[in-house]
Amino acid sequence: MSKYWNERVRKLEPYVPGEQPRNRKFIKLNTNENPYPPSPNVIEAIRRAAGDSLRLYPDPSCTELREAVAARYGVTVDQVFPGNGSDEALAFAFAAFFATPEDGANAPPALFPDITYSFYPVYARLWNAPFETAPLADDFSINVNDYLRPSGGIILANPNAPTGLALPLEELRRLIEYQKEQGKVMVVDEAYGAFAAGNKTLSAVPLTARYPNLLTVHTLSKSASLAGLRVGFAIGSEELIQGLCRVRDSFNSYTLDRLALAGAAAAIADVNYYDELSRRIIATRERVSVELRGMGFLVIPSSANFIFISLPGKPGAEAFAALRERGILTRHFNTPRISDYLRVSIGTDGEMDRFLEACRALAEGPRVIPSSQSTRHF
Repeated sequence: MSKYWNERVRKLEPYVPGEQPRNRKFIKLNTNENPYPPSPNVIEAIRRAAGDSLRLYPDPSCTELREAVAARYGVTVDQVFPGNGSDEALAFAFAAFFATPEDGANAPPALFPDITYSFYPVYARLWNAPFETAPLADDFSINVNDYLRPSGGIILANPNAPTGLALPLEELRRLIEYQKEQGKVMVVDEAYGAFAAGNKTLSAVPLTARYPNLLTVHTLSKSASLAGLRVGFAIGSEELIQGLCRVRDSFNSYTLDRLALAGAAAAIADVNYYDELSRRIIATRERVSVELRGMGFLVIPSSANFIFISLPGKPGAEAFAALRERGILTRHFNTPRISDYLRVSIGTDGEMDRFLEACRALAEGPRVIPSSQSTRHF
């Protein structure tokens, strides 16, 4: 703790990203990156943009990217907010829409699940927004009724992370409608929506035309193989987008550079290429899930590009360490309720075959299973 830090910074508990190794070759299944390369059209667009124009500031309105998103999703350009990764759009949403003490001494808390993207409480504390968490059910599903109460705003990841479970669109609609009646925002984080079977029926984007309080947030890091480019966007009513712009322009008007804008617009336009990548990842995910269950693993049904698994009798920290020793990185969250689980990103078929070999060794090794332990079914 530095004496120069203010009290807000002292109280922060920053988000801890997944390991990015530098000195040893690993199979990286820990940060939900897409295992396949970006579209060749993206690389060519970035190459064309890497010229003399880099001496000039990029377009602060990100017009080309917003036009590409609008055309892809059937919305207007004014309904699109571009961000430096979806994390920036999410951070600005917390700043713009969730109640804070400035809204009154008894500002209602924002709501989100107790097990979800761990950046949400970080954003809430950063912007001084009170929050409460609603516990997931024993099977890690979301009970919509837990959120049908006054709040300062609701945010849900759909599919959820790190569980991978998706909430049906009709259940989401109940929450959006309730929040509209309350005059409060509903944020749906669709970072992994491209990997849900029948994803067009899962996305809440079409509902933005009917509900002015709905904001959906998206990233190109996962579905478009562009985690290194840092581009995301939000879709919502014009009044919500204007609120995000007010925060951005009070922070940094040039959050996306010329290369990122060019590559992102090309990625948004190349629908066929990325739809095929998503189909491959979904097929691999389902194959791996079946094989793991056959070994005795608990595997939560996933609609994302990762799976959430546990091996009864093997603590999560031990499983994580054993896989790492075999050159395979996964993500372990040492937090209540999920400390015995690992989140495993879906890699190429070859990478997942090596992962399965390592898991088979784990399953055949010693485990401690108390005779009184009940079996959880998913």
